[in-house]
Amino acid sequence: MRSDDLQGLLSFLRDAEQLKNTLRSAHTSSGRVESAAEHTWRLCLMAMLVADEFPDVDFARLIRMCIIHDLGEAIGGDVPAIDQDPSSPKGTAEREDFKALIASLEGRQRADLLELWDEYEAAATPEARLAKALDKLETILQHNQGRNPADFDYRFNLTYGQKYTTGHPLIEALRGVLDEETRQRAKETRQRAGQHKAEPPHAD
Repeated sequence: MRSDDLQGLLSFLRDAEQLKNTLRSAHTSSGRVESAAEHTWRLCLMAMLVADEFPDVDFARLIRMCIIHDLGEAIGGDVPAIDQDPSSPKGTAEREDFKALIASLEGRQRADLLELWDEYEAAATPEARLAKALDKLETILQHNQGRNPADFDYRFNLTYGQKYTTGHPLIEALRGVLDEETRQRAKETRQRAGQHKAEPPHAD
């Protein structure tokens, strides 16, 4: 690797570190807000564990796609799905942020990564469809597992990413388990809210 390419690689890695500081709407089981990098880590872990169920999927390409899918958020931040504007697709701005992030890499690497990012967004290949499905499932899993604020809307999970989580028995089975967990969390939240309303005010 040439000296200029080496410096460009290190510059990119320094810039990509910001993904560790990019916060999402999800909370961890300890109540701490989750970072985008942490979401990416468990998404990759999920992909590794289910890979044998998808023999026609190029696992190396799948993992690479999972690793880079949210990298644009290192610049633009994460926009929670519940807050996204359908008339202004999140991917449009995020693609430009991704291009800016990889600008210091040499040409071949830039082209390969942008092609991979576009493939993920289009969700037209087996690898991209699986990456999308696991991305949605990991998000729901974290929502259900997290120690969330009292006003957290669990019901949103029930419609989140539905178009990506059908068509394969394992994905549909995972979705079914997570949807049931979602309903249980939503029920518990309603019950707690009802108890608080029923409690009489404390006397001075």
